[in-house]
Amino acid sequence: MKKIIFALCVIFIGCKGTSQEKEASKLDTKKKEQFKVTKTEAEWRKQLTDMQFYVLRKAGTENPGSSELLNNKQEGVYTCAACGTELFKSEYKFDSGTGWPSFDREIKGNVAFDVDYDLGYARKEEHCATCGGHLGHVFDDGPRKTTGQRHCINGAALSFVPKK
Repeated sequence: MKKIIFALCVIFIGCKGTSQEKEASKLDTKKKEQFKVTKTEAEWRKQLTDMQFYVLRKAGTENPGSSELLNNKQEGVYTCAACGTELFKSEYKFDSGTGWPSFDREIKGNVAFDVDYDLGYARKEEHCATCGGHLGHVFDDGPRKTTGQRHCINGAALSFVPKK
């Protein structure tokens, strides 16, 4: 009987705690952040594919191994698929074995960082400093010979411009 009463309370009252309010407030603040390139949701939807919109504008994650850029070995630069900002050089790319394009560093000033708690713990999130598009996350398990960082990036967030 206690379980039934508890379930009914959860259904009718909800289980929204103050931590969720703080998280929602943080998201509202982030949405209000001004970027050099800003568009309405409708404009982004028109410009981007469904997957690009999901990743860049809704902070989604593509399936591992699904990006055509994962095994790209060409020389060039990886840019934001939404606004064209140069984000990563091909020389920074390495095979992390995770299923997502990985880089040991970003092009300074073109990538901005924040912290998200979407999985219940703090992760260093990165987004395009020009349009605010979500790129992925940074972890401290990258190549020790360079920076020690692994920028785990959704391929859908990127475009590739080959070196001329």
